[in-house]
Amino acid sequence: MGYSKLVYDSVGRSYPRKNQYIVDLLKASPSEKKNIDKKSHPYIKKLEDFKNKEKDFLERIEKEAKEKFSNIENKKIRDLEETYYKAVQKESFYKDYIDLTYDAELEHLIAEREVMHIPGIISHDKDLHEQLKERSAQLANISQSEIDQANKEIAAKTNIRKEQLDAELKELDSKFRKKIISKTALKTEKKAKKRAADDDIKSYSYLNKKTAYEEDIKNIKHRIKMDFKSGINVLESDKSDIRRKTPIEVDKTKPLISYATALIPGLGQLLNKQYMKAIFFFIGTLFIYLVSIPYALGYGNYQGEGIQGLISLAQGGGRLDRSVIFLIEGIIAIMLLVIALVIFYISFKDVNTVEKGLIKGIRRKEWFETKQSISTDGFPYLVISPAAIVTMFIVLVPIITTVFLSFTNYDPNHQSKFQWIGLGNYATLFRGEGVAGMAFWPIVLWTLIWTFGATTLAIAIGFILSLIANQERIRFKGFFRTIYLLPWAVPAFITIMFFSQMFASNGPLTGLIKSVFGDTIFGMPVDIKNNTIQTRAILMLLQGWLGSAYIFLLTTGILQSIPKDLYEAAEIDGATGFQQTLKITIPLVLYQTGPLLIGQYTFNFNNFSIIHLFNGGGPFLPSTYGNVAGSTDILISYIYKLTIGNNYQALGAAVTMIVSLTLMFVTFLGMRDMKAFKED
Repeated sequence: MGYSKLVYDSVGRSYPRKNQYIVDLLKASPSEKKNIDKKSHPYIKKLEDFKNKEKDFLERIEKEAKEKFSNIENKKIRDLEETYYKAVQKESFYKDYIDLTYDAELEHLIAEREVMHIPGIISHDKDLHEQLKERSAQLANISQSEIDQANKEIAAKTNIRKEQLDAELKELDSKFRKKIISKTALKTEKKAKKRAADDDIKSYSYLNKKTAYEEDIKNIKHRIKMDFKSGINVLESDKSDIRRKTPIEVDKTKPLISYATALIPGLGQLLNKQYMKAIFFFIGTLFIYLVSIPYALGYGNYQGEGIQGLISLAQGGGRLDRSVIFLIEGIIAIMLLVIALVIFYISFKDVNTVEKGLIKGIRRKEWFETKQSISTDGFPYLVISPAAIVTMFIVLVPIITTVFLSFTNYDPNHQSKFQWIGLGNYATLFRGEGVAGMAFWPIVLWTLIWTFGATTLAIAIGFILSLIANQERIRFKGFFRTIYLLPWAVPAFITIMFFSQMFASNGPLTGLIKSVFGDTIFGMPVDIKNNTIQTRAILMLLQGWLGSAYIFLLTTGILQSIPKDLYEAAEIDGATGFQQTLKITIPLVLYQTGPLLIGQYTFNFNNFSIIHLFNGGGPFLPSTYGNVAGSTDILISYIYKLTIGNNYQALGAAVTMIVSLTLMFVTFLGMRDMKAFKED
């Protein structure tokens, strides 16, 4: 990046260079550039002379301002008086150097704004302090007799106003009894009358001069604070606007500071004279070199060895060292390093952007401008940053731990120390090998049957019931809707456990089935909880009933919002009731409930409670499912039994990964064409 003929401000406007040394370099040929000496160049000499004079001038007016206004007690006003005095002097001094450098032009323009704004701020502040002094004196001079007299007058007026309010309320009641006004109008008018009376009674309190003066003093103090702050903000905004529109010329042509200080966030900001920003990044530096990197190297770990512990998984460690702790602490070390890298990147990007801007001609932001930028453009990032950090540790760490565990041999034989085995667990599952893996494919098949069967049944029952309840010819709709919603209102686990008892070998419902169909159904003895086919059938029927209530409620709301004009037009065209349902009702319902219906399939895919509570995943068939699962277990209950019941944590993690990726993929396929999914 070399010199350009023009410089630019932060709003993109171009300006001619005032630095004649750089202009001469741009005009000269390569051979002529060798003869241009920077130190002896006339412009550089003028610029150095200006800087020397500027230094002496600033030291002199600083000293004069301190001496001239040292007797003012109010620090804020004293600082403003000093700034105004210096601004008057600067306006005159920099006027002679405007054509020499943009820095002098900027200082001249800023001085003009300070001369314009500061007298008004000081004058307004003095006026408010005079008002405060006057009110305080008036408050001190009020006698007790005046206060007592005012209180009597207030009490009298208050009583009169209350009597007036009572009369107004009685009149309203009379109008209501005579049916002149409605009940709603009565309530509204009464509220209005009471509010008006309260306002009047409150205003009477100001008849007491003490109360009035105290309120005035309170308001004046608030104005002193806020008006001064507002005036300063207006001045700073005006100065910032000038800075944005006044370019700068620098000698550098490459952003070297950003690269040289990349490993020490805050140092680049310090060299760029952005001191407040530097403080915040220096805190980030302390975090990186005192927390993140030491933890990653194993310092401060509970048992682990940081990143190295993630690799070794405590192999060769002490008897009490546990691989799972080494794994988790290694993952935490990665998270801390990620945060450190983010700080490095943000710091480097910030310094690099400022440097490139300076080379182009854009001035660095002052702290006032940075605060404004943070409060607008940076506000969303400030809000989400704490949540993002918390999410990393309470969401991402468990997820990454599950992913990593799926590549280990964390099983009943390796509870304390386990190793990395790559894709061994996935191979075991896909091949259906071993006591734990042999049940995988039968459970996958049943999980798919269960998901599509139970969910589709629930959707069908809920939709049909909502259609019936929405018919105009049906009476007592409220009663039927209440009945249909009961499965959703009653806690599901109570319902499931109730039916589990009812379908036991000697349960009432089992007895009812036997009395209707006999001791056998389709050649099978009626023994629901000990027969795989019968248990699966009852589970699907039970879930269909439990899930139908939500679908019923969802569909009823949509059916009631469908315009009747559509059905009337279809009827005129000769469409039958079935055709209207097929062509109008079902498409509209599916269009509006699509994402929620997909959610129902996802829910039932992971519906652990009904499988576990009804029959514990049984009946058990060791020849097909081994010792870790039953014939009605689905993948989620299979994971539970693998991990909690049999200590196959790694295998359970592998199944979890398969389930999660499958559900994410299916959900994506179902929602990718929806408008909400496509929107940014």
